[in-house]
Amino acid sequence: MSDARRCVVILCTVPSADVGDALAKKLVEARHAACVNRLGPIRSTYRWEETIHVDEEHQLLIKTTREAVDRVRAMVAAEHPYDVPELIALEADVLTEPYASWLRAQVG
Repeated sequence: MSDARRCVVILCTVPSADVGDALAKKLVEARHAACVNRLGPIRSTYRWEETIHVDEEHQLLIKTTREAVDRVRAMVAAEHPYDVPELIALEADVLTEPYASWLRAQVG
């Protein structure tokens, strides 16, 4: 399978369920992602501007292809309310072929 057709899971935290749902819908409608799961609420502990924060957030699991990662990144940058949104792409090494085929067919 070519690198462009590889399946990728992108992690992205958002501040609320509403923000997550809106971003998920836009990503799937634009065919940048086959599926987006919203998990949460989760508790995030992080340093921002030299202060430790503990906030409730929601985690998005964005399922896409390597070829579409830049399109996902651009949409997240345009739509996300954070100055520095989390965007971590992990290549999926093990998938069932039916799921991988479905995922690739959904991403434009």
